[in-house]
Formats: sequence, C-alpha cells, structure tokens
Amino acid sequence: MITLLSRIFIKDADQYDKPEVRRFYGVFCSGFGVVLNMVLFGIKLFAGIITGSVAITADAFNNLSDAGSSVITLAGFKFAGMKPDKEHPFGHGRFEYISGLIVAILIILMGFELARSSLEKILHPEDVMAETAAIIILVISVLTKLYMAAYNYRIGKKINSSAMRATAVDSLSDATATTVVLLAMGFMEMTGINIDGYCGMLVALFILWAGYQAAKETVSPLLGGRPDDEFIKRVREIVLSHDNIVGLHDMIVHDYGPGRVMISLHAEVPGDENIFKLHEIIDHIEMELEHELQCNCVIHMDPIESKNEAVNAMRQGVAQIVRSINEELTIHDFRMVTGESRTNLIFDIVLPQEFEMTDEEIRREVQERVLEKYPNHYSVIKVEKAYV
Repeated sequence: MITLLSRIFIKDADQYDKPEVRRFYGVFCSGFGVVLNMVLFGIKLFAGIITGSVAITADAFNNLSDAGSSVITLAGFKFAGMKPDKEHPFGHGRFEYISGLIVAILIILMGFELARSSLEKILHPEDVMAETAAIIILVISVLTKLYMAAYNYRIGKKINSSAMRATAVDSLSDATATTVVLLAMGFMEMTGINIDGYCGMLVALFILWAGYQAAKETVSPLLGGRPDDEFIKRVREIVLSHDNIVGLHDMIVHDYGPGRVMISLHAEVPGDENIFKLHEIIDHIEMELEHELQCNCVIHMDPIESKNEAVNAMRQGVAQIVRSINEELTIHDFRMVTGESRTNLIFDIVLPQEFEMTDEEIRREVQERVLEKYPNHYSVIKVEKAYV
C-alpha cells in the first residue's frame, strides 16, 4: 500500500537521494503510522477491557505512545527540511536524529511502565478471559504492526533514516509484545495457570532492549560517529577514478543530517603536472561527489614526486616497514631530502583510532627500523589519527 500511495503522491518516488523525496517519504510514512496506531489503540483498549488483561491494556497505551512517536518523527522530518539560516548555516538536518532519539526514549519509558504494571499483576494476579473477539483483534494487531515494521524498515533503509529505523524497531517490539500476550492467553485457557504478569514482564524487557538499540543508533550520528563504510568506499572510487589522482588521505566526514554531509580530503597529484589542469580536475571531482553522493566536498591537492624512481622506491620501502608493524598503518606526504652526510625522510603516519601504541612509541619504532634497513636515513614523522 505504501508503495502504491507513494507513487501517487510523491514525484520521482524512486529517487530516494533527493532531499525533497526522502522528506516526503518521512512525513508520509509517519502520518500513516499515526492513523494506524490510533486505530490499534482503540481496538486494543476494547480488547483489554473485555478480557481484563493488563498486558493487552498496557499494549493499547503503548500504541497510543507510538502514535505520539510518529508525530514526533513527522515533526523531525519537517524541521529537518528547513532551509539553512544565519544561526544554522549547515541546515537543520540533525532534527531527524533528535526525533529518532526521542522515539527511542519513549520506547524505554514505555518499557519501564509495562514492567511496573506487570510486577503489580504478578503480585496481584487477575483472571484473563480468552474472548474470541479479543483474540481476533490481537491477531489483526500483530499483522498490522509487522506490516508497519516492514515498511518503516524498508523505506528507512532506502532513504537512510535512523528515525524511521527506530520506528521500525518500535513496531516490531509491539508485534512481539502482542504475540506474547496471545500465547499467555492460550496457555491459561489450556492449563488454568495465569502467566499474564510474567509475560508482560518479558515483553517489558524486550521493549527496553529495543529502545536501547534504537537510542544507540540515533545517538551515534549526533556524537559524530564513524561514517558508513560503503559511503567511504564510494568516495574513494570516485576520487581515484580520475586521471592524475595518485592517492588520497586525511579524509574527514561531517554529518549535519541526511543530505547535509561535508567532506574534506587530500588528493595526491603529480608535482610536475600543470597546476591549472590539476585544479580543473579537482573541481570536477568535487562536483561529481556532490551530484552522486549529495555531499559538499573540499579537496586539498598534495603534490608528490611521481617520476623519481629513487623516491618511489624509498617510499615503497618505508611503507613496507610501517605495514610490518601493523597492516592498518599507512603513510603519505612522503619527501626525501638528501644531504652530504645524511638523508631525511619526511612523511606522515596514519594510525587507526585506539591504536595500542602511543604516538611517540610508533614514531620511535619506525625511526629505528628505517635506520636499521637504510643507514644514514633519518625519519621525520608526523603521527595522525584516521577519522574514517
């Protein structure tokens, strides 16, 4: 249904990278979620009243909170689409992450509330009636929530929205909760043993876990988490596909919300090539990255000696020494300055985050190994951290 409606109401519905398209999907799916959750709240509340089940009643109010969560997600997409202004020159895209975090917090709060009511039910159990109408209502609820989880996850993945993925997690936890309630009712009908409160507690723990996972996903981009590996791979492919780009390093990605990504990187170019030609290539790469990945990129040119066989051989030798310490280590900005009695090798080493050796330890280790292999060659090393 979502696919059909989206093609009716959304222009260029299959171009998910367009800001206006992904925003329309977010608002549309969130609004649809509000309607479905309000309907489920009404029928579940009715089912809870006729059966006397605290788990069903709590699940009904969970749907009411889900409707509120969908409103928050909708507002997040609307605010995220606001144009940049003087106070926020990079736009308001992180509103989407904030709305996802609020949804996650609401999931956690509902988990605590359900745990409280379930504990009360365990201490003071009440009979649960397995009414046929209530069972039918709960089965419809499970199917509806599974459908909501599926379309939120599918659309959230296509438009790369952590807020919609959090909503998908919420819907899946609801489906699980209602399924457990149905099982509890069936168990009591067959054995006469009331496990309603215990099932409610089990569901509460599951909801708390789901809320924690959703919160972790939405907090990461707000704190400046590591960019997606596929995104980094695509950036490298685009940059290195151009002539006269020998390598790249020092890439940094700033995420100001979906469609508002800023990139800076250093591109290695032949030092003897025409500067105007290289500048034109860099400009073209920046425009291609903006078109293909909807990001703004600033590229710094690093000239290197590409035709000096002695320098190239020494660069490869030093790189091999560095990799022998750890395969993840790389070097760049390599220069060789030859004097009468000694040769200085000047280069940068890039360490992964949380590398086991300190900057001074790795610097000293590389200097000793280079001097051992190449006497009278002294390393002048700048140690950097990798951000991608």
